Amino acid sequence: MNSPVLVLNGNYEPLNVCTTKRAMGLILAGKATVLENGRGVIRTVSRTFERPSVIRLVYVVRRPRPRVHLSKREILRRDEYRCQYCGRKVSNLTVDHVIPRHRGGQHSWENLVAACPQCNRRKGGRTLEEARMKLLRKPFEPKPTARYLFGSYLQENEEWAKYIDGW
Repeated sequence: MNSPVLVLNGNYEPLNVCTTKRAMGLILAGKATVLENGRGVIRTVSRTFERPSVIRLVYVVRRPRPRVHLSKREILRRDEYRCQYCGRKVSNLTVDHVIPRHRGGQHSWENLVAACPQCNRRKGGRTLEEARMKLLRKPFEPKPTARYLFGSYLQENEEWAKYIDGW
């Protein structure tokens, strides 16, 4: 009952990922319909229900455009788990401020990069010019596409691809 279920808006726009339990609640309340059933059935004493993989809301939910939340996990994901100074893939990456905070640098997408501990220590509290270091690519705020937001679920749920890639 904790398997992920893709929730689509009334216009088939991917909205969210919820659990099977939550999806069944929406279906039983008449707020959603099952589009994909790749997981069999759920049996109760008196009824049998399709176990949903993709559901669609009956109505259209109006909401503002989503944004990717600024967090260490998202910065590492944006930088493909690679140090932005030396390019190495290591397991213990840190987050570095390109312009140090004590020098007026902001805590923003454009000022944060993934760095290995060695490069982070080497740069220290200095600017790139002072440390004689270069970035492999300029930091940016990732676009919240459906593929970026829900792509990590596609390996276990390949039937989602046609709904995610359409947006």
